[in-house]
Amino acid sequence: MKIFYKNIILGIFVLLATASCRKELNRAPLDQFSSETFWTSEQNTMLALTGVYRGNIQMSVNPTGAEYSATDWWSYHGLLYLELATDNAYDRRGDNSAFNKLTNGTLTATNSYLSNYWNLSYSRIARCNYFLENIGKAPVDAAKLSRMTAEAKFIRACQYFYLSQYFGAVPLVQKTLSLTEANTVTKSTKDQVQAFAESEFKSVASLLPKQSALPSTERGRATQQAALAFLGRTYLAEQKWTDAAACYKQIIDVNDNIIDPDFEGLFNGTNESSREILFATQYLQDLAPNAMLQHNYPAKLGGYVLECPLGSLVESYEFTDGTPFSFTDPRYNAADPGQNRDPRLRYTVLYNGRAFKNIIYNSNPDDASSADQLTLSKQATRTGFALKKFNSEAFSGGDLQNSGIDLPIVRYAEVLLSYLEAKLESGSAIDQTLLDQTINKVRGRASVNMPKVTETSPSALRTILRRERRNELALEGLRYWDLLRWKVIGQVLNGDFYGAAFPNAVNLRKKGTTSDPYGRWYVTSKAFRTGTDELWPVPQSEVSINPNLK
Repeated sequence: MKIFYKNIILGIFVLLATASCRKELNRAPLDQFSSETFWTSEQNTMLALTGVYRGNIQMSVNPTGAEYSATDWWSYHGLLYLELATDNAYDRRGDNSAFNKLTNGTLTATNSYLSNYWNLSYSRIARCNYFLENIGKAPVDAAKLSRMTAEAKFIRACQYFYLSQYFGAVPLVQKTLSLTEANTVTKSTKDQVQAFAESEFKSVASLLPKQSALPSTERGRATQQAALAFLGRTYLAEQKWTDAAACYKQIIDVNDNIIDPDFEGLFNGTNESSREILFATQYLQDLAPNAMLQHNYPAKLGGYVLECPLGSLVESYEFTDGTPFSFTDPRYNAADPGQNRDPRLRYTVLYNGRAFKNIIYNSNPDDASSADQLTLSKQATRTGFALKKFNSEAFSGGDLQNSGIDLPIVRYAEVLLSYLEAKLESGSAIDQTLLDQTINKVRGRASVNMPKVTETSPSALRTILRRERRNELALEGLRYWDLLRWKVIGQVLNGDFYGAAFPNAVNLRKKGTTSDPYGRWYVTSKAFRTGTDELWPVPQSEVSINPNLK
């Protein structure tokens, strides 16, 4: 869809700014196209569809592509930084940041990011509804009409998938609302919203092209595999294990997708056309960029180090023989934690002493001269770690806010791991053939080459599979959702969290008078409230307008 996004710069999609569930309705400016005259050509209809795809991402950021708060489920700030609320990463902005407050026991309905997710979801839904209500006016042939209609329904269903997972019961709006309707709308149950998304994904999957049928100029448009992947996610959330397994098997049987041998290239802009990527937000340097590099680069290279990986993520990666990590294992080297470890650790996390671009990354708390030192007083890491994933060492532009690196939303690796999970949880017999077709394909890619899993005991395999999912999909925005649907989030997100280990460091941060036995930097504490925080409250600003949403 990269070709579409060039048109965003022209501002055509402002036409689609229609009603959302707020008093402050977004109305199309009088000096733009009117609905009566717009739907007169296929070109205009494609521009309108572009606005549906692009949604709020461009309109929610400054012209450089920088996002300074959670915006859209498919923007880098809205998707990737959900990891900051988990045991994978920490928000450099501190314990009082909106993301940290989602899970540290202080979540309230006034959290500003809740309003962002809510309002921008319904803004995109409004665009979808408006498009679906008007596309019939356009002179578009039946095949293209069917496809574009399916794409808009897919995008709308995705919004309801996300809303149901994080907010639960929400309004199920399927038409353009008047002001009165918008301010009196009522909520549907979580089950009803999930059922709607499920029905929509099923109905559009057969109407969308297979990924292999897309020309390069249409990369980024919805495909059959993308719809089935979100249907599979919905089934997993509903614990419909047999349905989920059958759904993921459909994707596998299409035989379009692969586990790419180049893991790192999937995230640094060098391998964006890989058949492992089922669906991604598309960006274009100079035209429709993002500022991921600005927010994630080391401070010494001008970055803001917004996302700081936690020690618990680093400690999740196995040793190269497939055994779990242990601080007491003689293969562990505090000065080089990636030594003797799953290669994905080095592809994912930047740690002290590693070379990155033209620097040696230095986060040692005893080195006061370092420009990217571990600190609490400036834009630098709060954990001793920085991102390697999504950071490009090949980026040659001078403006870190002008990156064209795409944002993967769904990868084939997730499909295979989810298929195995669905088979496992459905009670199906697990054999080596199934393991080799799923988890071992993921672990066996050439740039990773981790040992095969041979465990078939359900309880033991569940532990291995969940660790594999965490390590493979780390920092891609799925950890929060996984913890929720596994119903372990209250257990996992309670207690103290640490960063990098610096044994014998003099300036090591400690909690109170307690010193970590492994010499790790103390970062934060979480106190997720089981029974309260699993679902986000409707934003107070919305309830104040419409008490039906309380």
